[in-house]
Amino acid sequence: MTVQSVHRALSILEMLANNPDGLGVIELSEKLKLPNSTSHRLLKTLIARDFVYQNKENDRYYVSMKLAQLSSNIIDNIDLRQIARPYIEQLSQAVNEVIHLCIRDENSVVYIDKVESNRTLRMFSQIGKRAMLHCTGVGKALLSGLTDEQIKTIINQTGLTKFTENTIVSMDDLFKEIETIRSNEYALDREEHEEGIYCISVPIKDYTGHTVAAFSISGPVERIKHAIDHRDYKDKILQTSKLISHKLGYQK
Repeated sequence: MTVQSVHRALSILEMLANNPDGLGVIELSEKLKLPNSTSHRLLKTLIARDFVYQNKENDRYYVSMKLAQLSSNIIDNIDLRQIARPYIEQLSQAVNEVIHLCIRDENSVVYIDKVESNRTLRMFSQIGKRAMLHCTGVGKALLSGLTDEQIKTIINQTGLTKFTENTIVSMDDLFKEIETIRSNEYALDREEHEEGIYCISVPIKDYTGHTVAAFSISGPVERIKHAIDHRDYKDKILQTSKLISHKLGYQK
């Protein structure tokens, strides 16, 4: 059950936020199909709480900066791990594989959370551990959210260290891979960092559309590669990414 006055007040805020040049009370009422008196009464309340202000020169109403201040407070207090954890746990249960959650810190990928499966598997990853960006699925997913110039700057600083026979060691090859990732919306690690380990990874985006994290399904090459090719791992990981990104305010 919704409270009508709250619903209408929020509709006014949304309408004013989408009209940066402001709206008069009559125009606002017409757009929201509300009586002028109702709009005026709600506007007075929103003004009293500093969510809206009126320009006395043109009698138009505008959203104040209070919403931005509230949004900033929310963003400052976001705990990515806390938000993502239930979703990556659910994904791990669905596929019974290890899930890694990572962020980029300057020129490295940092593992900030890990959900184990009930299958025994020794892997490089540990919470707090770092890896290079060009040779991991999560790293390449994070790179795909940067501009080409930003990627070039990072690679010029770090180089393209070879870890296995499958590691990308050419700038041209890396950019071809990045374009594929941007198109597919997922990245693969084809035993590029550890022999025998295969991963599929996807980016997580925030309310601005920027890539802020990435997570992966990881496991033995024979098991993960087959599951990616023949099961619904791609659909599952992409859907999980959408759910987490939506929680962070991302609207595609």
